[in-house]
Amino acid sequence: MSVQRWLVACLLTLCLGSAWAAPPARTGSMALVDAQVQAHPGRTGVYVLEAPVEALLGRAWLADSARESIEVQYFIWSTDNIGILAAEALLRAAERGVRVRVIVDDLMIDAPDKSLLALARHPNVDIRIYNPLTSVGVPLMTRVINVVTRFRAVNQRMHDKTMVVDGKVAITGGRNMAAEYFDYNHRYNFRDRDVALLGEAVKSVRQNFERFWASDLSVAVEKLYDGLGLMQKNVRVTDDEIQQIYRDLHAYARSPENFAPEVRSAIDATPTSFDRITAAMVWCEVEFISDAPGKNDGSAGLGGGGQSTAALARLIRSAQHSVVIQSPYLVFSDASMALFQAVAARGVEVRINTNSLASTDNLPAFSGYRNQRERMLAMGLKIYEYRPDAEVQRLQMQQRIPALAGEPPIFSLHSKTIVVDSKVAYIGTFNLDPRSENLNTEVGAIIHDAGVARAVQAQIERDMAPGSSWNAATDEPDRHVAATKRAKVRLLQVLPLRPLL
Repeated sequence: MSVQRWLVACLLTLCLGSAWAAPPARTGSMALVDAQVQAHPGRTGVYVLEAPVEALLGRAWLADSARESIEVQYFIWSTDNIGILAAEALLRAAERGVRVRVIVDDLMIDAPDKSLLALARHPNVDIRIYNPLTSVGVPLMTRVINVVTRFRAVNQRMHDKTMVVDGKVAITGGRNMAAEYFDYNHRYNFRDRDVALLGEAVKSVRQNFERFWASDLSVAVEKLYDGLGLMQKNVRVTDDEIQQIYRDLHAYARSPENFAPEVRSAIDATPTSFDRITAAMVWCEVEFISDAPGKNDGSAGLGGGGQSTAALARLIRSAQHSVVIQSPYLVFSDASMALFQAVAARGVEVRINTNSLASTDNLPAFSGYRNQRERMLAMGLKIYEYRPDAEVQRLQMQQRIPALAGEPPIFSLHSKTIVVDSKVAYIGTFNLDPRSENLNTEVGAIIHDAGVARAVQAQIERDMAPGSSWNAATDEPDRHVAATKRAKVRLLQVLPLRPLL
């Protein structure tokens, strides 16, 4: 069995196999992780998670293998099928004695108040909300006041996405915890990329989590529902309600009705060893980059940059021959425009894969790109816009779900990746836009290995190919969308939105 097939089989059992029984202890697998780390002192094991099933497997395996601790940070955690299963997996870990700590950004969290509070009340679970100004525990009037009086603060978000187990294994990358990031949404799915890490760099991932955990910007859920004043919700949950919420979560995860027949049929053939994925790891130098909570001191308003911005600027500036980028949003600040202009002027080939108007769900961001597209092309940048019917993603999804009822899903690009000179690769959360540059905290792994870099570049080049992307210089990609959508973008183009994009 190939590594990829093994990963898929493990995913189906580890993430969805709880319909039959809780997974067995995997102490042997963690012992193997320890042995691999000891055999590569000072190095980091890298495994790029290209396929959604691989990425979901990694998180599922980690949750089920944890023996001491789980620390997770996410920008989005939805209450769809994937989000509920992930929450139940963390609850099961807590019930067997694992300390679970979660930081979720406040902006787009949609969990019911009582469910969120019930999970936070488990003795082994602590949940903190980052920058809680608009959602958790915040009444409507308070939200309006915060937007008006604290505009920069409301727009400063934690875009970090990391998961660390037992301080030994980590995952980071572009995926949030929602169905569309794992090809489980039949209407709209993202092409994304993560990386699993063992060894030295995991220390830095965990240190970043601890820095956010200690920050005043990360507030315990219980405090947000105290309702001590008019500006805060008052939410209470009884012991009976807590236990019922736990029972409902477990029942949901056990119910075979939540899973497609082809998923259940794969469970019987699933191996239980972690040997193959550790054998496939590449051990090399990895730099984990991150921002401080708050991004910067805020004195520059909507500007100011950050540590991740500076690190990636240095990486791009170091290019001698080529830069290959995937970014769902492509909006240059004045500083990034100057950076790429200088790089291109030195003769470095710059190729960028970004969303087309037909594939994007973010019209304001596309309006910023559309304002700059001709200038970017004139600079010599080669830009390929992702198709909503991307061949590479459609074939991958059909292999997993052969028959999809109704209209085919729209595919959109969401991966954030940079490859320099086919030698160094960045995989993380940083979009090529002013928001990632100046407002949102970002993370990612800079991987110094030519083999990994070439493999990632090959994946991006597949996504750039004609069956999956249009050439922005020659194909007129905007003509593939309705006139009404083009009109909306034209309206947005005249608004002064660039610092917020």
